[in-house]
Amino acid sequence: MRKFNIRKVLDGLTAGSSSASQQQQQQQQHPAGNREPEIQETLQSEHFQLCKTVRHGFPYQPSALAFDPVQKILAVGTQTGALRLFGRPGVECYCQHDSGAAVIQLQFLINEGALVSALADDTLHLWNLRQKRPAILHSLKFCRERVTFCHLPFQSKWLYVGTERGNIHIVNVESFTLSGYVIMWNKAIELSSKSHPGPVVHISDNPMDEGKLLIGFESGTVVLWDLKSKKADYRYTYDEAIHSVAWHHEGKQFICSHSDGTLTIWNVRSPAKPVQTITPHGKQLKDGKKPEPCKPILKVEFKTTRSGEPFIILSGGLSYDTVGRRPCLTVMHGKSTAVLEMDYSIVDFLTLCETPYPNDFQEPYAVVVLLEKDLVLIDLAQNGYPIFENPYPLSIHESPVTCCEYFADCPVDLIPALYSVGTRQKRQGYSKKEWPINGGNWGLGVQSYPEIIITGHADGSVKFWDASAITLQVLYKLKTSKVFEKSRNKDDRPNTDIVDEDPYAIQIISWCPESRMLCIAGVSAHVIIYRFSKQEVITEVIPMLEVRLLYEISDVESPEGEQAPPLPTPVGGATPQPIPPQSHPSTSSSSSDGLRDNVPCLKVKTSPLKQSPGYQTELVIQLVWVSGEPPQQITSLAVNSSYGLVVFGNCNGIAMVDYLQKAVLLNLGTVELYGSNDPYRREPRSPRKSRQPSGAGLCDISEGTVVPEDRCKSPTSAKMSRKLSLPTDLKPDLDIKDNSFSRSRSSSVTSIDKESREAISALHFCETFTRKADSSPSPCLWVGTTLGTVLVIALNLPPGGEQRLLQPVIVSPSGTILRLKGAILRMAFLDTTGCLVPPAYESWREHNVPEEKDEKEKLKKRRPVSVSPSSSQEISENQYAVICSEKQAKVISLPTQNCAYKQNITETSFVLRGDIVALNNSICLACFCANGHIMTFSLPSLRPLLDVYYLPLTNMRIARTFCFTNNGQALYLVSPTEIQRLTYSQETCENLQEMLGELFTPVETPEAPNRGFFKGLFGGGAQSLDREELFGESSSGKASRSLAQHIPGPGGIEGVKGAASGVVGELARARLALDERGQKLGDLEERTAAMLSSADSFSKHAHEMMLKYKDKKWYQF
Repeated sequence: MRKFNIRKVLDGLTAGSSSASQQQQQQQQHPAGNREPEIQETLQSEHFQLCKTVRHGFPYQPSALAFDPVQKILAVGTQTGALRLFGRPGVECYCQHDSGAAVIQLQFLINEGALVSALADDTLHLWNLRQKRPAILHSLKFCRERVTFCHLPFQSKWLYVGTERGNIHIVNVESFTLSGYVIMWNKAIELSSKSHPGPVVHISDNPMDEGKLLIGFESGTVVLWDLKSKKADYRYTYDEAIHSVAWHHEGKQFICSHSDGTLTIWNVRSPAKPVQTITPHGKQLKDGKKPEPCKPILKVEFKTTRSGEPFIILSGGLSYDTVGRRPCLTVMHGKSTAVLEMDYSIVDFLTLCETPYPNDFQEPYAVVVLLEKDLVLIDLAQNGYPIFENPYPLSIHESPVTCCEYFADCPVDLIPALYSVGTRQKRQGYSKKEWPINGGNWGLGVQSYPEIIITGHADGSVKFWDASAITLQVLYKLKTSKVFEKSRNKDDRPNTDIVDEDPYAIQIISWCPESRMLCIAGVSAHVIIYRFSKQEVITEVIPMLEVRLLYEISDVESPEGEQAPPLPTPVGGATPQPIPPQSHPSTSSSSSDGLRDNVPCLKVKTSPLKQSPGYQTELVIQLVWVSGEPPQQITSLAVNSSYGLVVFGNCNGIAMVDYLQKAVLLNLGTVELYGSNDPYRREPRSPRKSRQPSGAGLCDISEGTVVPEDRCKSPTSAKMSRKLSLPTDLKPDLDIKDNSFSRSRSSSVTSIDKESREAISALHFCETFTRKADSSPSPCLWVGTTLGTVLVIALNLPPGGEQRLLQPVIVSPSGTILRLKGAILRMAFLDTTGCLVPPAYESWREHNVPEEKDEKEKLKKRRPVSVSPSSSQEISENQYAVICSEKQAKVISLPTQNCAYKQNITETSFVLRGDIVALNNSICLACFCANGHIMTFSLPSLRPLLDVYYLPLTNMRIARTFCFTNNGQALYLVSPTEIQRLTYSQETCENLQEMLGELFTPVETPEAPNRGFFKGLFGGGAQSLDREELFGESSSGKASRSLAQHIPGPGGIEGVKGAASGVVGELARARLALDERGQKLGDLEERTAAMLSSADSFSKHAHEMMLKYKDKKWYQF
């Protein structure tokens, strides 16, 4: 796992310097008697650490598949070098090869807790799966040859590696070194062919004789090589290219699949011609002619059963005249042939068998099929070959994800409620058996709080997922398109569409977990409000409203009686009359000058709608065309269950709807919100006549695609595109160059086009001080715009109960205006102690059941926000507004509206996502910047606590889906099919190891099949081979050093320590111990040699002395 080098911020210094400047600021802002109360902040930088936790979803662009039949673990490799391992439901693991090269083949060391991966850059890697986060123990890089195929026999440590040149090398998987034994292509084919046989496409040993190796070359030649005598026993030639080869378990026959859609079955001892040639999908012609050629059979497997006919399973091979037919898997069993159609093209498949021994009856029970965008498991034991219900969360991308939201620490009854309505949506007809991939063990659930992820999709569906304790499981799916009439064909489509495809795509989700109210905004400028109910209802008429939201400064006469846009007047009460809900779309489709007018983009169903338990439509709101200009896409959305209001805005203005009374309360251009306080000089402007382009970047199916220029230019201005959930408006502000994003922005505010298209970018309902003079908080709506303005709208709500449905809600701009640099992204409120003040909400209750004399409940309809202070305290109590924009964050003291704290988050980049989140019983502001930095700031003082370079913004998908939530959790869509979760909490990082599941569990290897008395007596049965003797250095010599380079992996010795038992682990440890012992012995030898030489020199010296003084008398010395 990659460790992030976290640049911890020096708390003391920062706090010291910032608090000093802030004290000066406060002294300037407040007289001595009215100082800001000091709030004790508990979060420090040591509470933060960033690390990836888990990756969910289908592996993007899969390329290889492997299965361990004893451990029951499945491995999938991808074109981007990722490795995904699946055990029992809830046990998943993601690893990544650093090179990012495509995985071409995977081979388990069966029941050893290890895996070999072969990559397109000609490297082999040995992964240790005995640790919770698998690591590479060894790598081997081939320098002169391209790797095409690998084969590792069961319980062997010698891996056969076939190459593009047609040679076969042998690798010792313990030391990851090459043997000197090489099978050269010219030796293998000798004079049987005049030309090069092509790359090696298959290697396998005879199930009954390990000394015989079957080698398949692409051109059609197959060779049975005798490893001991180092020569070919038989050569089999066929004039069609080979794609795959499979043995019968008795080792007397094998089957080949060819490029012309044929299968050839060969007897080992009859190389002249195949015993049988089958064309599974070929039309049999009369007169004994060869059937017509078909598409290549890409893979074949030959599996035997004790009682009955063998299975021949193959992919491909369809006839060429089946144009438009879906990819198929064919299962041939005796005389029956089943053709199973797949939704996507087949990447690979494997037959799951009862035994790991190739020389025993295979007894196949299932086929796992890896498709381009799905994983399917077929039950071979049941009639009709039903599929197993897939328990993994692989359907995230069923329709492309267009937005997502993440909620940690939800009410505890939510997941059971969603699950109970979701179980009714389950499909029938699955296999009755348990999911057979059930290896590994779950981790410990350290986190106990409920987590929910909501994904919005291109087809208008919304999915709710249980994401508790780093797992993921789909709970419930809502189809929002059900309320609209579907056009049968393209000609029938209304010409009011503003997008060419996916007109129901979800752009924004606003959800209140406590009340379970859900509100979505779609790409066709539509908003739908849903209530949760456990009862089925039939809605005779779908309630709907049409809103005419246009941007024009000059006086205009509104053709609808709904509400004429008021002129920019000084602040006053805009109190529009509630209008009765329209049951059908308005019929006027063109204005006097022939322009399309007053029509919505989609047509709501007029027939009664049956609504199943779950989310049920409460109200549909659609923006309409205005004088030939299409409605602009919605840029922000908020719903409040306590007030019964929903509000949304775009680059034209803002609209507020009372969904209880089904009435439009507010319909203002952004400029009109300012009243006479507008700081900008704006010119009147006529509506544009151009159509809005389709949601080009919204689905973002292909990786790294640059959206074409013409599909990105939107009639909305650059300022609108700051809200990055917008799919169409990428171009004006984001220059796409080399897959990186930079924001081009002029600092001046003179551009009339930009000013006049000021979009609503953030909305927040709350109960706070609307004006400076207020003595007590009251319900209001805070509105943020793309120009960095925050405006406050006061809400005057009627009393609860029946009065709420009879009296109108009065809405009026308050005149309060605050300014920040950059578009406003997020707003929140803190009380006087620094705790988060949540928006008011009404707790969920079943509204489809008639109420019984429960008037008290009705009176409790509007629940007060948090714990309100008593009236005597209220005057001295204050609040803080936390506002985060693309460039900076401010904490504003209320009701005084003084800026208490300010932090410039980024100068050169811009914030994509900012969230105010709870962590360790405190709160902080978490931000993700376009330059790849993740930052957190304390509240209310905005001290920097964390700043880590995490990932650069390489495509719009990351920008559109990144979100933070409580308890240090965050996520984003890392590929079109996968969600990456991460944590910025130190505590979660420390507990992660315990929470992760274990892939390897100690399992006894099944017993080898009995040879039987007669086979033993007459020398039949499996022949073993001493591979060590053949391939070891003593007999085969050393391999050429320039052929391959050994690279020790980062999981090295630690990984070996983690390998508890098993052949590879034991041998590797013994080898390391021997190495260490050898090293020590070497040191000892050197020391002994040094002592010997010094003793030798001493004796020489003594001898010389003796000779010198031998003849002298004692008195001559």
